[in-house]
Amino acid sequence: MMKTDNDTARFARPVRVHGAADARAALAAAAALGVPVALVAHAAAGGLWLRTLLDDARAAVPGAEAYGVLDCGDRAGDAQAALAAGVDAVLFTGPPAVAARLADIAAQRGAALLAALPAPLDLRGARDAEAACRAWLAAP
Repeated sequence: MMKTDNDTARFARPVRVHGAADARAALAAAAALGVPVALVAHAAAGGLWLRTLLDDARAAVPGAEAYGVLDCGDRAGDAQAALAAGVDAVLFTGPPAVAARLADIAAQRGAALLAALPAPLDLRGARDAEAACRAWLAAP
């Protein structure tokens, strides 16, 4: 499915993660605030990595509502592999005809295909990732 109005809240304040500590910090902040969070990773990380990272973070912070988004840019092969790996959503900025085919694949798997995403908070180098996430997720 392409991004819908129901997807707006869960993808409104995305957080770019680089490892398990980032993911746990983002989920802890989201749970504390009672808001959903989308964890974004670059396609080079891989769909299985993101799914495993998110599964582990969800287990560590069971009260959090979290979604994984693999940023595939215009690489359809990466997007298809991510969908096969079971990620929640794929960000794909390639040609509309290809996006339409990927949207069909995503819908069959219960995933979302996003054509755009707000700029994420990048946790690379954050001194206190949870505090940064709380401020980011609490912002209007």
